[in-house]
Amino acid sequence: MSSIAPRIDVAIRQSQEAETLGTENVTMRLLLDAADTDGTLSTLEVTMKQGADGATPHYHTRSDELFYVADGELQLLAGDKIVTVGAGGSIVVPKFMPHAFGATPDSGARIMIALMPGVQRFEYFRLLDRIAKGESTLADLAASQDEFDNHFVDAPAWWAERNANRP
Repeated sequence: MSSIAPRIDVAIRQSQEAETLGTENVTMRLLLDAADTDGTLSTLEVTMKQGADGATPHYHTRSDELFYVADGELQLLAGDKIVTVGAGGSIVVPKFMPHAFGATPDSGARIMIALMPGVQRFEYFRLLDRIAKGESTLADLAASQDEFDNHFVDAPAWWAERNANRP
């Protein structure tokens, strides 16, 4: 049997090798970053407790973003739509489309996210972790938007929907 040689080696991250960051309500497992995949994608797993916010409204200029819901229900802003995607469902948000996500008010969620093509982003998630611990500031996050291709936007409809279902 003849085969064509792959352009890069296989990228593997065993479960126990994944760096885990987060808070009591949201944890992130850093799986494969762009450097691990020759820029093809970067991936992480996010687990959110019931009703927890995952990411505030933002968009990317270099990558499309795939969300796969492994468990629970995900509420997602995609452009001007707010949708709920249950376990086994997926959605792809194209670059330049504002989006945000969180677990629904009635469910937690465990999701896999892939940015394609990949952007070296693990340092972005480490920055978020430092902000949650009080070791960095929101000004540091704002200053990193271009570096990590994560551009924040105002989305009043998203926050109205998220806050309508909070106690």
